[in-house]
Amino acid sequence: MAGKDYYKMLGVNRKATAKEIKQAYRKLARQYHPDVNPGDKSAEAKFKEINEAHEVLSDPEKRKKYDKYGENWQYADQFEQAGQQQQPRWDFSGGGARTTFDFGDIGGGGFDSILDSILGGMGGRQARRSRRGQDMEHPVEVTLEEAYSGATRLLETQVEEPCSSCKGEGCPSCKGLGRIIRPKRLEVKIPPGVRDGSRVRIAGKGGPGYNGGPPGDLYLLTSVKPHKRFQRTGDDLTTEVEVPLADAVLGGEIHVPTIAGKKLALKIPPETQNGRIFRLGGQGMPRLGDKARGDLLVKVKVVLPTKLTRREKELFEELKAIHS
Repeated sequence: MAGKDYYKMLGVNRKATAKEIKQAYRKLARQYHPDVNPGDKSAEAKFKEINEAHEVLSDPEKRKKYDKYGENWQYADQFEQAGQQQQPRWDFSGGGARTTFDFGDIGGGGFDSILDSILGGMGGRQARRSRRGQDMEHPVEVTLEEAYSGATRLLETQVEEPCSSCKGEGCPSCKGLGRIIRPKRLEVKIPPGVRDGSRVRIAGKGGPGYNGGPPGDLYLLTSVKPHKRFQRTGDDLTTEVEVPLADAVLGGEIHVPTIAGKKLALKIPPETQNGRIFRLGGQGMPRLGDKARGDLLVKVKVVLPTKLTRREKELFEELKAIHS
């Protein structure tokens, strides 16, 4: 019985860790996502394959059953109840994944008779039991300001739904798949505090359920654009502010811009050295799912005067003489 090799679909070996499987899936999902390849049917098919593979291999229990029963992992409990005693063996010699079973003396029907029994005499069609829809991922890029305050996005995506003509049975209009792909617009909210790689869960907006099962979830995979003024480290922000030489030597006050669009007064003590860092508590990024905020680190850049007048030069000469 030829089977789907989910490991091969994701480009990982059978001993891959959960982290390696997740990384491989994310890389392929970005490459073959329908939004990145509009109108490309082969990319669309590939995207469906890798989502199917990820759904199984990312779930420890499903993966365990898949490793034992191959693409028929969904019927693992029924197989075991039917009296199967020996571990099935994987065979990759034919170019695809193949499972070999030895059911012993269970009535002469072997695997096919058990499968027919499990499917209730449906002639090999999928059992009519409800199943939760697949979880989906969608890449979203935001500015640092949007990551600070939160944002909304209108996604142009594609969803898989049961074929209305055949109710999932399979017919010419859906090419026997029982499912159709259609475009969909979805408005989603991105909460404050997201970072590069944050996964924002949108409940119930993933793939549709099967046979009355609940839909999966949609996960927004966020990336944050670099900012010209602020650098982010965790929930803290760093910015550089120019300070006139006289203020650095004698002390003074400067105004520091924040990511919220405000300006805060910062007192500069006398004899402040170039590169000194001041910390403004609670003026950084919000923490995702929390009311707390990081800090704003202000780095001093002392600005030397230019185009000095004669009198200014005389004063610096006097200062130089005092310190020599």
